[in-house]
Amino acid sequence: MTTPGFRPTHVVPQDGMTAWDAPDPARPTVPLDALLPVQLLERSGDWARVLCSNGWSAWVDGRLLIAVPQDPPAAEGPLTRTADPRPLLARAQQALARYLGAVEELSSGALDGETFRDRTRGLRIGAVVDGESVWLYDSDHGRWVYADGTRLTTYAADEKPRAGAPDPAPVAAADQGHAPTRVVTPDGDR
Repeated sequence: MTTPGFRPTHVVPQDGMTAWDAPDPARPTVPLDALLPVQLLERSGDWARVLCSNGWSAWVDGRLLIAVPQDPPAAEGPLTRTADPRPLLARAQQALARYLGAVEELSSGALDGETFRDRTRGLRIGAVVDGESVWLYDSDHGRWVYADGTRLTTYAADEKPRAGAPDPAPVAAADQGHAPTRVVTPDGDR
């Protein structure tokens, strides 16, 4: 049975996802099935409350939801841009250059092991390039993102969602290449 007016805004990742009764990691409930269409109702930091087509709602790690493409904005609507992967690629390039420089100095004897560890402490980088697809580690925000050359989307996060904590780097709906999510009530949009 589908809830009247249900229009999915997101789907659950292909491996399914943990769900909670409340935005509290201590209160897990039945996990959501892979690729289940859901409607985003609200956000609280990293948490998202979603509505399933049968009317059941739960809290999930909102950073991992996969946005459903929406119709493009009407011609009279404002133009939106997609998140540009180039700044994150540049940060990865800079981090790799810092690490390479430290390795070269260590190899040449200009650095000892302790100084090398001090210089590279906290440096984190990750990149996988496969043709047009790239997975990058965003160390500033503790997440892996996927880019197809035109936009970024969160792929995985380092930590579980935090209760009431603001998302350190929200990717606005416009940055994901689709219209902003609207909260829909039984009486219509609000």
